[in-house]
Amino acid sequence: MASTSGDGTVEEPLNREPPPKDLLTSFITPNGLALYDRNHGPIPHISAADHTVTVDGLVKHTLKLSPQALGHDFPQHKVVCALECAGNRRHSMRTRLGEVQGIDWFDAAALNAQWEGPRLRDVIRKAGVNEAENLHVCFACYQTECQDEDWFGASIPLSRGTSEDDEVMNGELLSPKHGYPVRVIVPGVLGARSVKWLDKITISQRQSPSFYQQHDYKILPPDASDSESAAKYWDKVPPMMDNCINSVVLAPEDNETVARSPAGTICAKGYAIPQGADGPVTQVEVSTNGGKTWKRANINDGGDMGSKWSWVLWELEIEIEKGENMRIFSKATDQRGNTQGLERSEWNLRGVGYNGYESTTGLKVT
Repeated sequence: MASTSGDGTVEEPLNREPPPKDLLTSFITPNGLALYDRNHGPIPHISAADHTVTVDGLVKHTLKLSPQALGHDFPQHKVVCALECAGNRRHSMRTRLGEVQGIDWFDAAALNAQWEGPRLRDVIRKAGVNEAENLHVCFACYQTECQDEDWFGASIPLSRGTSEDDEVMNGELLSPKHGYPVRVIVPGVLGARSVKWLDKITISQRQSPSFYQQHDYKILPPDASDSESAAKYWDKVPPMMDNCINSVVLAPEDNETVARSPAGTICAKGYAIPQGADGPVTQVEVSTNGGKTWKRANINDGGDMGSKWSWVLWELEIEIEKGENMRIFSKATDQRGNTQGLERSEWNLRGVGYNGYESTTGLKVT
């Protein structure tokens, strides 16, 4: 896909993904060009010394916290989790199912990183949050103008932010383009909810009113075929939240030419991401004959570093026939039994949530 250099602009934000095979080099995605960039406006350069995060709404005490306070006044925790853009694999939906709206992401709008900071629940409990049912934690960034609105916002259910099991955290040691000086990280949830350059946390009876919560990042029904027909659905369809179970063949890539070994095999490699909080991924199966038979891949789950939120890297030496327009399927299953059930996902206008198990296509095998 095309990318924008520098810090980007409101009209052309910095959006880029790395070469797919770069993601195979390490269980923890290395800093630098191996990290995908997703932005809705230009990247702000913020002084941590002047930045504050306000905690307000349905709390007893409004808080104003500096990055230093977040880093020193609360217990610090680490978590390894995958972040994935909701539009990851949109190119597959566009080229295999039909035209969609949105950036033409291929298969590398995902990463796996270690994050450190205080848990969100510790921060909002200090403000005296009322942990009632049906409340929401709204995140906002007013630091940069966006394409569709002059701020960026997202929200998650309060229960997700206060659960002992769901480690939602703020990170501090970040690069500017990935949220410095404060970013909220929501493991298991699409990347758009992990708001960068965070400056406000609001406990509310309603979801975030942000355009990006209410009029984007939703899987619309198939009859929403253009912007006009989609209009009536934005208020009816719930916002996307959990990552869907997914896997991708990163090597070989689409339309590549590969030579078989003397044993008639090639080496296939990729990654797999669990569904929401249902990880880790426990199995990846691969097929080179249209799904007639499947072979189980070897998984790198990161060992002690891995968690139920993290991806796995997988690899398999698998037999394949010689020929053109060959395909490779990959199917992930997580600990709760979620699996990729369709060769190609159902089409939707925004091209989000694609997780068909058909992965590499157009392969020439010699």
